[in-house]
Amino acid sequence: MLHCINQCFLRVMRNPAGMLLYLTPVIAALLLILGAGLLFSGCYTLKQGASMLGYLGRAVPLESLPKTAGEGIAGDEADENSRFVERIQDIRRFAREELGLRDTKNYTRYVTIDRDYLAAVVSGAAKDSFTRYEWWFPVVGKAPYKGFFNPEDARREGKKLAKKDLDVWIRPVDAFSTLGWFQDPLYSYMRDYPLHALADLLIHELFHATVFLKGHSQFNEEIAEFAGREGSRLYIEKRCGADSEEYRAMLDSAADSGAFVSFIRELILELDGVYKSDLSREEKLIQKDGRIKAAQERFAEEYESRFRRENHRGFSKMEINNAYLELYRLYYEGSPYFEDIYEKAGRDLPAFIRAAKTIRPRGDPRKQLEAALGGSR
Repeated sequence: MLHCINQCFLRVMRNPAGMLLYLTPVIAALLLILGAGLLFSGCYTLKQGASMLGYLGRAVPLESLPKTAGEGIAGDEADENSRFVERIQDIRRFAREELGLRDTKNYTRYVTIDRDYLAAVVSGAAKDSFTRYEWWFPVVGKAPYKGFFNPEDARREGKKLAKKDLDVWIRPVDAFSTLGWFQDPLYSYMRDYPLHALADLLIHELFHATVFLKGHSQFNEEIAEFAGREGSRLYIEKRCGADSEEYRAMLDSAADSGAFVSFIRELILELDGVYKSDLSREEKLIQKDGRIKAAQERFAEEYESRFRRENHRGFSKMEINNAYLELYRLYYEGSPYFEDIYEKAGRDLPAFIRAAKTIRPRGDPRKQLEAALGGSR
């Protein structure tokens, strides 16, 4: 952290006026991190905050990416920079002006990073039920995951959960929203994303910065997942056309994702029946291992008939546990709730987002959303 502060100071001394805008989010982040570290779980908050501060300190304005050959930049790379900048600016404009998401400075800066993910996130669950493990954080309240910029820190946290006799899952994530506290940047690995995946990612995270209910982690993730998916579909349809190759690629990806989620739901339902039975804990664990193995064998045998692409084939070789499966219970509840109310409200995503903005943490968020959509109709 001190190194980052020193670097910031040197930049200001070289160009005081030009660095004022640069320093504003970094100073605000530093003050917030230090304050949170003093008030709350200090070591974790300070360490992750220092990492975030380091990324913010390295971030450059998106428009500053070289768009012409020279200075070590080849023509092809300059062209890629131009396309990437244009895509990001257009998606943000679409999210703001056509969907009504919050106008923020998120995704206006760019960080070069030497890996293809941002952080490692730890999740935990009971071995013999789908009872998720939760952490408490300032501002956001309880959450069923804990993120680390250093993967080794994530592995250490995972070992702590394993000692509590919990199933553990550690997964890479490519982005997360700081809910408007900082200016969330873009990362270099995002340049390789297909257009629909980039739109889905940005709209999902911008939705979090627009609507976030403290203490309602499952609702927050489900509604953002829906908004990102539908927002991306609308974006590709409007920008590329429903008969475009990009739109077909998006539909193929969505179809495979839907088929995979359906398969996982079937396995979850099967295991939930075991967990809720009168079997002993030992017998439940034996049944769990056997049914997961059988499901993976069935998955491998039926892959060609279920999927259009190769993205999910690795599932049959993974070491699946309840912490992994619980993530699908968190992000994909099982019923097409949001799709149903969206259909009833006339498939108007801007109206859906306006209604979501009215939800308050107190009370049932689904009932509030339904009432607001009823009023909008």
